[in-house]
Amino acid sequence: MELGLFFALLGAAIAVFACGSGSAIGVGLAGQAANGVLSEDPDKFGTMILLVALPGTQGIYGFVAGFWATIIKLNLLAGSAVSLTNAQGLMIAAACMPVAISGLISGMHQGKVCAAGIGVAAKQPQAAMRALIYGGLVETYAILGLVITILLLNGIKL
Repeated sequence: MELGLFFALLGAAIAVFACGSGSAIGVGLAGQAANGVLSEDPDKFGTMILLVALPGTQGIYGFVAGFWATIIKLNLLAGSAVSLTNAQGLMIAAACMPVAISGLISGMHQGKVCAAGIGVAAKQPQAAMRALIYGGLVETYAILGLVITILLLNGIKL
């Protein structure tokens, strides 16, 4: 395998892994808080599910970036990857880092915000959507990371 292709695939894999890890941690934190609430009042499941699921979106962003880099940019779906120089491979790997880092960090912090929101929603159900908005604010930075990654990937000439 060419070293350039290795670097490109490594960048895509890091984006998927880091975003997925951030989401798993975030969903785990929010899920723990929600399970505590549900043990007392199982009827609050509908309110809790949105706050638990929200940190999972970073994993989707990492998947999109990895898919964009590997399948679309490198033409791997067709079974014939483009030939890359080492510099091009490193550029693709570097382009995957904004979503990887923002997805990892925002997923974890969004889980914490959503877990706190679950505590609020448990005591004051009418405030659940307000708590969801706070979680959504953290989401903004993962979205920006994904947008920059896609723009960078599109700017790399192969």
